[in-house]
Amino acid sequence: MRSVRTTSTALAAGVAVLLAPGIAMGQQAAAPAKSTVTIKAEGTDLSGTLSSPRASCVDGRKVLVIKQIGKRGGGDDKRFASDTADSDGDWNTGNTGTPGKFYAKVKATSACKGDTSKTIRARR
Repeated sequence: MRSVRTTSTALAAGVAVLLAPGIAMGQQAAAPAKSTVTIKAEGTDLSGTLSSPRASCVDGRKVLVIKQIGKRGGGDDKRFASDTADSDGDWNTGNTGTPGKFYAKVKATSACKGDTSKTIRARR
């Protein structure tokens, strides 16, 4: 009988070792979803859209508006305004009264990829 018990224990341990990688893989989170942010200017009113195949990456997500100073990404760009995207992905800062070059940005989260729009020029 002792050999049967030992064999059963060894068999159970072997099955657990073989199943462990599958269990770990099933527990991995889904890959972050793509996000796309746009910006446009009507005079100095800045607005745009945020889109993603995952609704949770759109509704209620913060969109940052960055004022470009000099070359884009040159380290001197300034956070200018922000808004929260609605469930349709629309966001709007309202009339800022400030001309210049601007771009929109959404930061990456664990579920959503980040994105940065093209640069636009707002004029009075």
